[in-house]
Amino acid sequence: MTPGIVLALNTDQGGVTTAAVVTGLDQPWAVVQLPDGSLLVTERAGNLVRIADSAASRVRGVPRVAAEGQGGLLDITLARDFATTRTLFLTYSKPQGGGSGTALAAAELSTDGSRLENLRDLFESAPGGNTNRHFGSRVVEGTDGKLYVTIGDRGDRPSAQDRTLHNGSIVRVNRDGTVPDDNPFVGQADVLPEIWSYGHRNPQGAGLDAQGTLWTAEHGARGGDEVNRVQKGANFGWPVISYGVHYSGGKIGDGTSAPGMEQPAHYWDPSIAPSGLMVYQGDMFPEWKGDMFVGSLKFNYISRLEISGEDAREVEQIEGDETARVRDIVEAPDGSILFISVGNGTVYRMAR
Repeated sequence: MTPGIVLALNTDQGGVTTAAVVTGLDQPWAVVQLPDGSLLVTERAGNLVRIADSAASRVRGVPRVAAEGQGGLLDITLARDFATTRTLFLTYSKPQGGGSGTALAAAELSTDGSRLENLRDLFESAPGGNTNRHFGSRVVEGTDGKLYVTIGDRGDRPSAQDRTLHNGSIVRVNRDGTVPDDNPFVGQADVLPEIWSYGHRNPQGAGLDAQGTLWTAEHGARGGDEVNRVQKGANFGWPVISYGVHYSGGKIGDGTSAPGMEQPAHYWDPSIAPSGLMVYQGDMFPEWKGDMFVGSLKFNYISRLEISGEDAREVEQIEGDETARVRDIVEAPDGSILFISVGNGTVYRMAR
């Protein structure tokens, strides 16, 4: 794994440089930058890779994962107090009897970066099927200190409306895995208390804006990929409403709207297969401050969207040889942008 050459990538704001930070990755899924400048990258098969001083090494102590279909070792997020606690969070597909489910784990990264210590599960989704798809699976630490985890419908469409399961929901837990008292369904019969919002299909992108609002990007069926502004207790409608159709061409649910169900902030038709979402807040690209970036797995570009209140609008598609199947996109501490190209097995840094 060696860095590549610096290339130019054209945008509406002129050329920016992209440099390959690490190449030769096997199905990379998520990336974070540590305070010392090194990177951690998850590979779906179950490896956590550390890149420091242009050298890659494997981090020991990761959880055992069910690396089948869309499952495996998925997201990674640093705790806000990582500099003092060394705590990080992982999501992964955890073996569950005859199937697997989305799980959230926490651990501390050893001082030398070689291993995870004190690995513990904070949350495990209720068994919701034995398929190997639609796990979600992003974890975001909110400004309230709570952890938000996105979970897909596991390919079982009606279960996204069944709140006795975690399928098709965003869950919210404390950093020790307990349920916050102010979650919307605490104390309600036949509703799992971790659920924060529901009616999602497969949210594979999630991030906060400058106000601390959580936004998600989720896969529709044939058409109907969505950006959603997540709200406490909200029902986002899947599969009762959708702007897409079944892969067979058949109608989904009751149409595009229904009482008590939220409208997307933006939707794509045709589907772009969104994965990885970041709302830019840095200074390196001041003209992009407050804009949303979403990776496209299907059409090989980075979508830039402008946010206006509760709505978002795609205003640019940033594409080049480097943007083959963009799985993750994050803002680095210096304001540069890191993104993963699964198609190239590479983490790139976009800078100026």
